[in-house]
Amino acid sequence: MKCPRIQSPHLSQYSHGDTAISQKVQGNTQGLKPSQIKSLSRLADRRYPAVGGMSADQARELAMLSAATGRQIGLLVDRQGRPEMVLVGDAQGIYIPELPRARRFAGRLRGLRLMHTHLGDEPLSQEDLMDMVFLRLDGVLALNVDPFGGPGNVTYAHLNPPGPGAKPYTVHGPVPFHRLDVDFVAQVEAIEDELAREGGALSADGTAAGDDARAILVSVSTEPRAVQEVHLQELTALAATAGLATVGTVVQRAREANPRTIMGKGKLADLEVLALQANAGLIVFDQELTPAQMRNLAEITERKILDRTQLILDIFAQHAATRSGRLQVEMAQLQYTLPRLTGKNRALSRLMGGIGGRGPGETKLEIDRRRVRERITRIKKDLADLRRRRGATRARRAQAGLPVVALVGYTNAGKSTLLNTLTRSDVLAQDKLFATLDPTSRRLRFPQDHELILTDTVGFIRHLPAELREAFRATLEELESADLLIHVADAAHPELDAHIRAVEDILREMDLHEVPRLLALNKWETLDPEQAQALQNAHPLGIPVTARERASLRPLVEAIVARAFPGWSDVTCDPDGLPE
Repeated sequence: MKCPRIQSPHLSQYSHGDTAISQKVQGNTQGLKPSQIKSLSRLADRRYPAVGGMSADQARELAMLSAATGRQIGLLVDRQGRPEMVLVGDAQGIYIPELPRARRFAGRLRGLRLMHTHLGDEPLSQEDLMDMVFLRLDGVLALNVDPFGGPGNVTYAHLNPPGPGAKPYTVHGPVPFHRLDVDFVAQVEAIEDELAREGGALSADGTAAGDDARAILVSVSTEPRAVQEVHLQELTALAATAGLATVGTVVQRAREANPRTIMGKGKLADLEVLALQANAGLIVFDQELTPAQMRNLAEITERKILDRTQLILDIFAQHAATRSGRLQVEMAQLQYTLPRLTGKNRALSRLMGGIGGRGPGETKLEIDRRRVRERITRIKKDLADLRRRRGATRARRAQAGLPVVALVGYTNAGKSTLLNTLTRSDVLAQDKLFATLDPTSRRLRFPQDHELILTDTVGFIRHLPAELREAFRATLEELESADLLIHVADAAHPELDAHIRAVEDILREMDLHEVPRLLALNKWETLDPEQAQALQNAHPLGIPVTARERASLRPLVEAIVARAFPGWSDVTCDPDGLPE
């Protein structure tokens, strides 16, 4: 059996309107005798028992037809024993047309089992098993045809419910066809009961309630497994910030990414089974997917596919509170979406074009692209106006001679908390990634009639999406006028050094690497003495701080004063050790 789900979204490559005698008979019917075609059509009128899958007479009929035509014959049978489709293949396999996405039964499996013949004594093939996984069939059964055209042994398989060390599926047999006494319907109902207990309640239409909020996180990379697992921890935090529940992770170290689907078909099958067992409606990849990879994955799994960039864009969209922030997020999303507007793309929840993308479908696709380009042009104009207004504000500050100190750092390092503590403000500060999107500036006053502007900026992240970097130029331009950068880093994070490098790399790309800066090692109170000593040795210029404790910030304030007001060292402080 071979499944053309990637190659063709419609009928088998053998199907032709002039040879298909009914909608239930599909496949390679060319060259068959009229009597054979009639016999095939009668298969669709049979009722097939749940126990054993087929009666002895039905097994003989199926084997005889397969031997006479020299082709594999298959039946897709529902749980009432009615054939949905009769499939005709060739001597090596059967090509299954795309099945309806809507499930007919209240469950996570499709409600169809496949029974087909094998011309010879070979058992179920790996291709059979992969198709069972990707199509979420109730089960798959192969009936061997003996040299005399009669039924021989039977091999069958089904998906497994979740469990410690559970394999994706179980293969049974071979056993003589007349000794097969499995109740296939009872078996699949038991499996679905177990899936429901593990994965949550089901809605009336058979889809899992809330499954779009349950995600499997995937990393496919050439990096060591330990590095990938750390990156998946960050992706888990991103997913939680976006409102997703992580119900499973998959890590694959590959020499190179598969250009079609980023990972091999065997690993994809394991991923699909894990998603099925965990009732996950989303699969999120830590790597950025190409448009082709996203389309292929969405076609194969029939689940929503996101990559890391899309997840970050979604978080930004949720957190954008001002008009400027919303414009910048929309700009990034449109720039990301534009190259992916190619035909029917389930990954983007769109339906573009007709069969092959011709005719009216092509026209609609071009309209969508044009509208996206026009919207991008309008947003660019609005953002340019925003940059001019912010530029005027910066110019007024420069005329006033106020030094500008900007807080930069990895997302969730504690920049907003530090700003609040230093300036006694109440800027939103949450233990979430990207809680701050718009720049926030506050004045920090000293008794000697000196003051400076302290600015909080959007957090950085490794591999910052190019679309976001371009869209947030209006925000990041605040850094260009800064006299001093305070690089806030989470001292307790296991990836501290990697986070520091990521921020430094982004500053270098923005030509800001020559701006003077201080390294503030936040969350110092969470370290034990041995960790603190090791960190001081590794970063001798780092200034330990606890952003929530005002008294701990005096060394940082003194360092800021020394850089912002050279020659002025007489700092008058309040009892807590901060400027008044």
